[in-house]
Amino acid sequence: MLRTLVAVGLGFIAGAAGAQNYPNKAVRLVVPFLAGGSTDIVGRTVAQKLSEMWGQQAFVDNRPGGGTTIGTDIVAKAAPDGYTLLVTPAPFTINPSLLTKLPYDALNDFTPITLINTTPLVMVVNPGVPAKNVKELIALAKAKPGKLNFGSSGTGGSNHLAGELFDAMAGVKMVHIPYKGNAGALTDIVGGHLDVVYNGITSAVALVRGDKLRALAVTSLQRSAALPDVPTLDESGLKGFEAVAWNGLSAPAKTPRDIIMKINADVLKIVGSPELRERLKADGSDAVGNSPEQYAAFLRAEIAKWAKVIKFANVKPE
Repeated sequence: MLRTLVAVGLGFIAGAAGAQNYPNKAVRLVVPFLAGGSTDIVGRTVAQKLSEMWGQQAFVDNRPGGGTTIGTDIVAKAAPDGYTLLVTPAPFTINPSLLTKLPYDALNDFTPITLINTTPLVMVVNPGVPAKNVKELIALAKAKPGKLNFGSSGTGGSNHLAGELFDAMAGVKMVHIPYKGNAGALTDIVGGHLDVVYNGITSAVALVRGDKLRALAVTSLQRSAALPDVPTLDESGLKGFEAVAWNGLSAPAKTPRDIIMKINADVLKIVGSPELRERLKADGSDAVGNSPEQYAAFLRAEIAKWAKVIKFANVKPE
């Protein structure tokens, strides 16, 4: 009994000392994409600011491949000491239902730290589509079942599943046409070859303002500052509709609580800074920053939501 109490006491002291001295060497932020995308930009911005705060290098390690599973698995199997973290993107909550075999457990092999930002999509139609709002589009799709189509950057991505969620909630069926990236889908919808696309706001704004596309709604629960006159799908009759891209920060499971809370507190300072908020806003994104418990609840809800959508639409990986 005495040995047990001594061991517990020593473990508590070691944990406290670990947080007090953390970090005392470089911290790796694994981004499961190639350099240059939105997740990479968020990761590099946070890493730079953490380096300045900590006086220790925090750096991004790009590990793309496997639909984000390669980089994610590296973190799942890393030492739980706070020195390897995952810049976690939206596919983290899609892959458990989309892919038949994952080398990790999305809920049990990670410790959530915080949700950094969310990025709504905008639902756009070609101006030739005779629908001025979401209600009219739903009516058109019901009148012409299987005749309307929607494009996406690829099967199983956030904008594909946003379209499937719309179909499920609206009680319609549009034909999904996958592309290899958003550029092809945008080119074809402007050219009249697609009816609907769910796209990142930043790359669609100029086309909307130039009357090349008509924006019907955004996919977040709140309107976007980039398109303040465009209603949400929730406002447009699909109550509770939310389909956003996002980035968070996670650590391997069993990372000490005090280290998690230190990282959380420091990242919240970064996320709350006017500099980062303005940078995210320029990309059509919203800064969040929340507790590990709130982020964990978000992850569970996203996994459950996309599991239902993937099953309903019978989505299979490419």
